[in-house]
Amino acid sequence: MSQIEVERDGAVQRIAINRPEKKNALTAEMYSGLAVAVEQAEADSAVRVLLLHGKGDAFTAGNDLQDFLQKPWKGQANPPAVRFIHAVAKAKKPVVAAVQGLVVGVGTTILLHCDLVYAATDARFLMPFVNLGIVPEAASTVLLPLLIGRQRAAELFMLGSPLTAQRAYEMGLVNEVVPPDQALQTAATAAQALAAKPSAALRACKELMQRPYRAEVERALREEVEVISERLESPETREALSAFLEKRKPDFSKI
Repeated sequence: MSQIEVERDGAVQRIAINRPEKKNALTAEMYSGLAVAVEQAEADSAVRVLLLHGKGDAFTAGNDLQDFLQKPWKGQANPPAVRFIHAVAKAKKPVVAAVQGLVVGVGTTILLHCDLVYAATDARFLMPFVNLGIVPEAASTVLLPLLIGRQRAAELFMLGSPLTAQRAYEMGLVNEVVPPDQALQTAATAAQALAAKPSAALRACKELMQRPYRAEVERALREEVEVISERLESPETREALSAFLEKRKPDFSKI
């Protein structure tokens, strides 16, 4: 069974993360599959809208750290995670997302590049990058403060504070909060509504909204990866990952 499922629904390309037994934690192979799915949808003239969602009771628990340790970024010109982020960030067609349960790490930051986001009431957003000794990605260091303000972004990034679906809605991170059994259908209905609209006008509208921040987003996408690549070799990240493997609390006091 594929861990990334692609299904056409009229002019909507559905892209599903399908690893529910691991809370949809993402491996390098899954990132590659997501990137290919987004790139192919962008290139297919029959596709007007992309819909991202996760199967099971989570959108994604973020990186699969075991897989991450076995396949580090060092030496990779274009790590699969970065390829996926760039594919969504540069998508010209509308991107809609439905999220539920755990929405961790890239699961949250990728939403900043989506045009419409629908969250189940049980969605819990978390960005534990600093806890792992690294920094946020997906240009979120630019886009999140722009969306919610620097202090609230610092709370989510620096403290790693969890965010409920309702608070995410109040901050403007999601469009609507709905019961868990309605999140995907609500997003699918919105995606179909977009697909029925003039596609060239939609793409032009999206491009105009993105244009004022494009240079900063591209800079952040590049520089965040550079910092993360450096941080992955740091004593702090080694301690964080060792603590994860040893199932203990990390100790950064002597670093």
